[in-house]
Amino acid sequence: MSDQDHSQDPWARWRKPAAPTVDTPAPAKSAESVLEPAAVAPSDGEPGEVAGSAERRTLGVNKAAKAAAEAERLQKKAARFEKQKPAGKDRPSGTARPARAEGSKPSSGKPRGDGAPRAPRDNAVDPWAQARRGDASFKKPARPQSERAERPVAPVEKAGVAASTVADRPTPSGVRLSKVMSERGLCSRREADLWIERGWVFVNGEQVAELGSRIDPAAEITISQEAKRDQAKAVTILLHKPVGYVSGQPEPGCVPAVTLITEENQLPQSGDQPFKPWMLRGLAPAGRLDVDSTGLLVLTSDGRVAKKLIGEDSQAEKEYLVRVDGQMIPGGLELLRHGLELDGKPLKPAWVKQLNEDQLHFILKEGKKRQIRRMCELVGLKVIGLKRVRIGRIRLGDLPLGQWRFLRQDEAF
Repeated sequence: MSDQDHSQDPWARWRKPAAPTVDTPAPAKSAESVLEPAAVAPSDGEPGEVAGSAERRTLGVNKAAKAAAEAERLQKKAARFEKQKPAGKDRPSGTARPARAEGSKPSSGKPRGDGAPRAPRDNAVDPWAQARRGDASFKKPARPQSERAERPVAPVEKAGVAASTVADRPTPSGVRLSKVMSERGLCSRREADLWIERGWVFVNGEQVAELGSRIDPAAEITISQEAKRDQAKAVTILLHKPVGYVSGQPEPGCVPAVTLITEENQLPQSGDQPFKPWMLRGLAPAGRLDVDSTGLLVLTSDGRVAKKLIGEDSQAEKEYLVRVDGQMIPGGLELLRHGLELDGKPLKPAWVKQLNEDQLHFILKEGKKRQIRRMCELVGLKVIGLKRVRIGRIRLGDLPLGQWRFLRQDEAF
């Protein structure tokens, strides 16, 4: 665009790139020189060029006036700061800061009311000075006994509920559902918990699936078809255990009796179901029989049978033939029937009969560990042979040694 166009377009000069400037302070001018208009030198060019030059000079004069006013403002501000500056703040350049006393805390640099530097703290007055310096030898000063007051113990509160003693808490009403089911003979407590967890139990027509639920002991309890099918899978096995096999957990050098439950050792009966390996799942002895003893051993996966034979309130009788050696003390037979105690607890009354000089006949309603052997030792006898021939209403009969059979549907303990 030509200079002639500038006269027609007054904004054209702002579209041109500005020339690079150097940040150099301009010399101060007096107010008179700033306000005087600058002389315009004649020019041989076009009239439009002379007008543009005059306009640029006018803008330069205005900028110079603003710079002079800003410089004057800064000078006045510096003067006010010098008047307000506290005494003793300046020190000659090149001089060192006065040395700080060893062990004192460095000053924060803030002036005090009198303008004097803050004095270092004395450790005797401030016992915590060593701790602030990181001194490893520092020991927390003891608090006087008079200031030691016992802090009150606030009651423990949890979730916004005030703490209370166990005695203040209400006792849950009702009886555990699993216990009621076990007492009614529906299943064992273990089976009841399993059925409840699976949602197979209904109380007064409503499903109960929460473990530990409590109910009215007189409530109506029903089980689902799934529970009945699961219970139908339970089996009860009668085994004639030989000497040398343990009834429960294996002992060193002994074999568990459950290893004898095989298809080859089964005594077939009419109407029996075929033996399957899955029948061993959950099979456990319902009552112990010592490793040195032989006779009838019941293994079952049915909780109802286990409860009836070994439950706390079991009334099932166990009958034994016992061969003994030694001389019985006077009145020993009466003591065997009633009057002995084991492990500090009296034994329940037993039915005991002497068959001949070396054989006794026992009927018990309890089964403590090695009970008959320990009872005989208390009256001067030693057991050299023991055979269990009956549990409840089920007899060993002619079941061969080392073989087993299923409990028939027409049999019950």
